[in-house]
Amino acid sequence: MSTPSIPAPAKAVLSILSARWQTFWPGLLPHLETIFGPVDFQSEPIPFTQTTYYDAELGTPIFRRILAFARPLPMDRLPAVKLATNALEQAFAEDGRRRFNLDPGYLTRERLVLATGKNFAHRIYLGQGIFADLTLIFRKGHFEALPWTFPDYRTPEIQEILTQIRSTIPTQGVHPWPAA
Repeated sequence: MSTPSIPAPAKAVLSILSARWQTFWPGLLPHLETIFGPVDFQSEPIPFTQTTYYDAELGTPIFRRILAFARPLPMDRLPAVKLATNALEQAFAEDGRRRFNLDPGYLTRERLVLATGKNFAHRIYLGQGIFADLTLIFRKGHFEALPWTFPDYRTPEIQEILTQIRSTIPTQGVHPWPAA
């Protein structure tokens, strides 16, 4: 018999896609820190060229930034975080179009999980209309893609960034967010 226990909090991560960074960055940062706490990692802009899925809405060329946050994230808070980032996308929208796409998730020593409102065979429903997408697993010293892993998360550049962030995950003494 397994004994239920609450897992250690995870590292909150956020991917931001946009072609119009100059219209909202760095003004978005304080809003993100209200949701997640202080940023402790911010990547340089990375060209997003693996798909044209967002081109019509966000424009081109699209660049991604990956952020990580110092405050540990209880994994069961992921739906609330996704709903909060969805609200930010809408608050910053112009003429009904998002200026950026926010993809929150969490990183543990074992995996990267992203939040989504879209169901699919491999996604697990978490509640409040939000699903968990197991995007990458960490085995034998590196991230491994899964059959459904998005093409951009398969790239060495993204996986190197995630490995760098993973190295900052404390192994003990984490203090989670206050109760909801």
